[in-house]
Amino acid sequence: MPPLPLPATAVMGLMRGLLANNLLRYGSAGSGLLLCLFLVAHLAGLVPALIAPAFFEAYASSLHHASWLPLLEIGLVATAILHITTTISKAIGNRQAGNGALLVSRRDQPLAALAARSKVAGGIITLAFLMIHLQQLRWPRPVDGSERAALAGVLHNPMNAALYCAAAITITLHLHHGNEAAHRNLGWLTPMNSNVIRGGGRWLAVGLGSGFLLINLALMLAAVP
Repeated sequence: MPPLPLPATAVMGLMRGLLANNLLRYGSAGSGLLLCLFLVAHLAGLVPALIAPAFFEAYASSLHHASWLPLLEIGLVATAILHITTTISKAIGNRQAGNGALLVSRRDQPLAALAARSKVAGGIITLAFLMIHLQQLRWPRPVDGSERAALAGVLHNPMNAALYCAAAITITLHLHHGNEAAHRNLGWLTPMNSNVIRGGGRWLAVGLGSGFLLINLALMLAAVP
């Protein structure tokens, strides 16, 4: 006996669910990769604060007076909101579908499993850091020529230094998990390129996280009289 065809309403429901799931996956992955590009550019802009302070101040002043900066900031905020909302919605959908098992690394990589399990806590730490960071160094923005001194002054506070260092470690874990997950969700992860993407993602995560961490520590020590 041939199977009975599904009612039109059931078919439409399945199609809507599939479309919503794809939008969540693509939104979370695409926005995450865009934010990763921002982190690369942000770290590159911070490095001169350690090796060429005068150049850093000139760069910061030019950036802050750029006419396109408000549009970039609005775009970053929109991208961050998209990433947060799609990631949370995807996690809720997975849990409602019964996918609540504890994550265990299938490649005998406990760090990868830790990164995946800690993504919610990491997101909370990162969000708290961003709110405090913007309040300290964006509203109000330091006057021209005092960007490095303002950042060093913030890091002179032990609580701020601990938060900034915790955020750097959180970024490392989040990128360790997020890079592979983003490529998988976008359909870019294949057996042929999986080792390259995983290895490159780990090096990127370590490079960005350790870069921010070292800059935080260096400026914190520079602020100590």
